[in-house]
Order: sequence, then structure tokens, then C-alpha cells
Amino acid sequence: MTQNVQTGASTYRVPVVTAFPSAEWTAEGAEIAPTDPTVTEVSVTPPKLAGLTVVSRELVDDSNGDAQLIITNGLVNDLARKIDEAFFGSPASALAPAGLQDQTAGAVSVTGAFANLDPFAEALSDAETVGANVTAFVGAPATVLALQQLKESTGSNRPLLGADVSSPTGRSILGVPVYSSPYVEADVVWAIPAPAAVSVLRTPAELAISHDAYFSSYSVGVRVVQRAGFVYPHAAAIVKITANAV
Repeated sequence: MTQNVQTGASTYRVPVVTAFPSAEWTAEGAEIAPTDPTVTEVSVTPPKLAGLTVVSRELVDDSNGDAQLIITNGLVNDLARKIDEAFFGSPASALAPAGLQDQTAGAVSVTGAFANLDPFAEALSDAETVGANVTAFVGAPATVLALQQLKESTGSNRPLLGADVSSPTGRSILGVPVYSSPYVEADVVWAIPAPAAVSVLRTPAELAISHDAYFSSYSVGVRVVQRAGFVYPHAAAIVKITANAV
């Protein structure tokens, strides 16, 4: 749904072309007038997301290491949830990276609940107008369920949403894959072109297990650290579709 980048640099920069060089009809033998592009850049310094937990050595030993594995997996999964929340939601921490809510995106409003796919067609058109193609729709699970329950017509049991032929359990709207995240606002669906939003990870996630730091309590420390942020080279191509608008 986004373009993913892994970097070893503390700050990741993306060049943005705001004006392209142009071509002109030119007479045979005449000089071709040169034109220059206008290039700026957007950047992000991925902040640190970290988790630490301490478990007793007895629990680890008595479970044959299963407890340590479960706790480690839980921390790693929570990292993924926190990154998802930062991208779609509004984390309480001021240290979280800027997400979609902080961008100046396009907007499509629907009076009342979603009843057809017209708003999604409008979002596709809005993105295309600024030179982008939507690669994913993302909504909250309840919103996606409501869309899945839409029928082609009154009395029909045939769903309005199309099936993703590449995945038996997949969903699509007008040929674009549909995903869900619990961190998207209710009655909101984001239309996202992948190149318009870049997820930046600074090196792989670091997992460390220490039997020494908590020596006196005979405990084991498990720590995970991931530096992650987002950069938006073309925020105007992202469209926020909102239902139940007044």
C-alpha cells in the first residue's frame, strides 16, 4: 500500500520534481530550446520506537523457552501495530512520525453512508488528475465490512465489491485492492497511490535479549528497537473518502 524503503542514513531524502522539462514543436534545423526541471526534496528522520519487558528466568526455563518466544513475538507485533497507528491514526505521543492525518490530501465527501462505488471512482479520478494511480483502498474493519455487504441491487445477494482474482480471500474496488486497519477512522477510506507515501525503516528491527542486566532478580530482559518514519513525495495524490458527511 506504500512504497517501502530501508536505509542506513539517519535522514532519508526524496527528490520531488515540481516542474518537468518540456518539449516544443521545432522547425527542421532550428535550435532546440532547453528547459530545466524544478526539483525540491522532502525528507524524514525516522524516530525510535522501542519496547522492553522483563520476565523471570524460572518462567523461561520452565517453559523450555516458549515464554520468551511468545513475549518476543508480542513485542515485535506491537511494533507493527504502533507503526500502523502512526500512519493512519493519531498517536498520543508527540514523538510519533507524521501520518496521513497530517498531510494535505485530496478529499471526497459522501452524504450519508456508502451506497455505491461512485466516491471511489471519484477518488481514482482525483488521483489521476494529479498524475498518480491509486494502488490501495484502506478503511477500518467495520467500514470495509459495510462495503462488502453492499449488493448490486435491491433483492440481489451478489456483492458490489469485486473479488481479487489473484487472491481467493482478497477484496477489490474497481480493480484496486482493499485493505483494513483498525487505526483508520470510522466511515473513512483512504485511496493511496504507493509512490505518494513512502515507509522508511532505518536498518532492520533490533532484537536484544540480556541475561545480565537483571542479574540480581534472576530475570531476562527482552528489548526491541525500530526506527521508522514516513515521507510523502506526492501527498496531493492521496485521497480521503469520508462517508456520513453533513
